[in-house]
Amino acid sequence: MDDLSLRLFKFSSEGFCCAQIMYKLALEDEDTKNDDLIRSAQGLCRGIADTQKTCGVLTGGIGVLGLYGAKGNESEDAKEDFAHMVHEFHTWFKTEFGTTKCVTLIGERDFTSADQSFKPICAGMIQKAYVKVYEILQEHGYEYGNRG
Repeated sequence: MDDLSLRLFKFSSEGFCCAQIMYKLALEDEDTKNDDLIRSAQGLCRGIADTQKTCGVLTGGIGVLGLYGAKGNESEDAKEDFAHMVHEFHTWFKTEFGTTKCVTLIGERDFTSADQSFKPICAGMIQKAYVKVYEILQEHGYEYGNRG
């Protein structure tokens, strides 16, 4: 098992969802923590608010791009390439996985049940998406893991 797979397994075992894991991976690569950000991402879990609509891997990936390129305070603007990066990732995601809908990606689920059979599907998507986010940032001249 490679390093990314081990990290994914660890975060999933700790009860984090797809969107949270995308953020946790990015923050860990910066050697930083932000519990408030991770908490806020929980509402994106399981297709936004457990509705199985827009996939948490997609929203989490867009969020990671936002850490690098989005507006963060009143004295700054979003970076010029931010919207393009988001569009590029969204287009790639839809092409790669065929949809952006959680229910289509993992099937209809009762998340209150003990059935966790969807987790390997999500893990595979997280791995591919995380690498794609990294590639997009690199292509746009960002030094991944160093936003400072």
